Amino acid sequence: MFGTKMLSVATGMIYTILITRNTKPEQYGIWANVFDVAAYFMLLASALPFWSGRFVARGKEGAIKTGFVANLILALISIVIYFPLVPVITSALNVSGYLILYLLASIQIIELYLINALESGLRIEKPQAIGYGLLMQEICKICLAYVLIVMFQEALLGAMIGYLMAVSIQIIYYIKLLVGSFGQKIQWKYVIEWLKGSIANIYQLVGTNIGAVILIFLFIFGGAPARGNYTAASTIASIISYAMFLSFALYPKLLAENSLEDVTTSLKMVLMFAIPMTAGALAIPDSLLIILQESYKEATPILSLLAVDTLILTISQFFAWVLFGVEKLDEEAKIPLKQLTKSNMFKIFTIPYVHAAITLPIAFFVLTNSVSITPVQAAIYVVIINMATHFAMFPVLCAILRKVVRIDIPWNNIAKYVFASAIMATILFILPHPTRLSTTLSIVVMGTVLYFILLIAIDKEARALFNLIWKEIKLKVKGEV
Repeated sequence: MFGTKMLSVATGMIYTILITRNTKPEQYGIWANVFDVAAYFMLLASALPFWSGRFVARGKEGAIKTGFVANLILALISIVIYFPLVPVITSALNVSGYLILYLLASIQIIELYLINALESGLRIEKPQAIGYGLLMQEICKICLAYVLIVMFQEALLGAMIGYLMAVSIQIIYYIKLLVGSFGQKIQWKYVIEWLKGSIANIYQLVGTNIGAVILIFLFIFGGAPARGNYTAASTIASIISYAMFLSFALYPKLLAENSLEDVTTSLKMVLMFAIPMTAGALAIPDSLLIILQESYKEATPILSLLAVDTLILTISQFFAWVLFGVEKLDEEAKIPLKQLTKSNMFKIFTIPYVHAAITLPIAFFVLTNSVSITPVQAAIYVVIINMATHFAMFPVLCAILRKVVRIDIPWNNIAKYVFASAIMATILFILPHPTRLSTTLSIVVMGTVLYFILLIAIDKEARALFNLIWKEIKLKVKGEV
C-alpha cells in the first residue's frame, strides 16, 4: 500500500500538473469546490463499510455482498437528492458556467460509495489488492486525462472524465477479486445492526463535514484563488499522510488477533517516513509548489503550515484506528446502541464537533473582518486556525486512548528520525532551491537517500528492517524465476 501510494505521488503529480498548468488558480479553486460540495452528498459512504469490514473480520458470511448492496442503495438515494440541487448550488456560488462539471460529480458520488463497500472487505481479506487497485486507477487516470485534456482542450472537464473512468476500472477490478463473496446470501439482519452502529459513524461524519465548512468559507470570503492556493499546498502536504499506509494491515490484525505488540512496530514505521516527509516539505516548499505552476510559489507559507498540520493529523489517525481495532463491542455480530454511545469510540467521534465549534466562528470572524485580505492571507488564516485546533485536540485523543490501551512510544527511535531528518532538511534548505521539475525531483531523491543513509548508520532497527526488505525482494525474484 505504501509503495503504491509513493508511486502515486508521481502519477498524482502528473495528473495535478495537467490541471494546474492548463488552468488559472481561480479555476483550480472551482475544481476543488466541486469535490467540497460533492462531499456533503457522500456523507454516508463510509458509515456502513466501517461495520461491514468489522463483520468480515469476525468471519460473518455474506457481509461483503450485503455491504455492497446496502451502499449501492445509499448511493442512489444520494444521487436523487444531489442532482436537482446542482443548479441551485452553482447559482448560489456564482459558478453556473461549470454546471456540467458539478453534474458529473454525481458519478463520483456513486463510485465512492461502491469503492468504500468493496475496500472494506478487501482490507480484511486481501489488503495488498487495494494497493494494486490504487495503482491501476492512478495510471489509467493520467493516461485518460491526458488524452481528454489534449483532445478537448478542456482541462477540468477532461480531468473529471478521466478520473471517473479510471475509478470505474478500479471498481471492476475489485468486483472481480470478490466475485466469490457475491455468491453468498444477503443478510439484511446485518444491515439492521450496521444502521444502529452507523448512528455513531454518521454522528462523526456530520461533525467532520460541519468542520469542512471552513473551506466553503475560504471559497466564499477569500475567493476561488484562495481555495486554489490552499488546494495546491494540500496536494503536496497530503503526501505526508501516505505514511499511514505502512500500518494499513494493523487494523484488521487488531480486530482478528488483538496483537498489541504490533502497534509500536507500526508506529515506528509510520514515523520513520512521516517525519522526514514533513522536514522535506518545510525545507523546500517553494520548489515543490513551483512543480505545479510558477504562480503557486506564493503559497509557500501555506504549505509549510499544512505540512506540520498533516503530521499531527497522521499521528492522530493512527491512534484512532488503534482504538477502533481493540474495540470489541460488535464481536458477536450485534451492536448494542446504549453501549456504543458510552464507548471510547463514540468519544473519538465527538472530537470533530469540538473542532468545528472552535474553528468555524473564528474563521468566519477573521475572514469577514479582515480589511483588504489577499487570497494567500485568507488561506494562511484558515490553516492556522485549523492547525491550532488540531494541536489542542491531540492531547484529548491521547487521553482517551490511554484509558483503553497503553502504547509504548518509541521515543529513542523518534529522536533518531528527527535527527536524520533535521540534517537532511538543513542541507536541502541551504542548497539553491530549484525551479525546474527535473531538478526538484533530483533534489528530493538526493534528500531521501541522504536521510536513509544517516538513519541506517545510527539506527540498528532501521538496518534490520532494510535487510528484511532486501531478503523479501530476493525471495520474490527467485520465486518468479
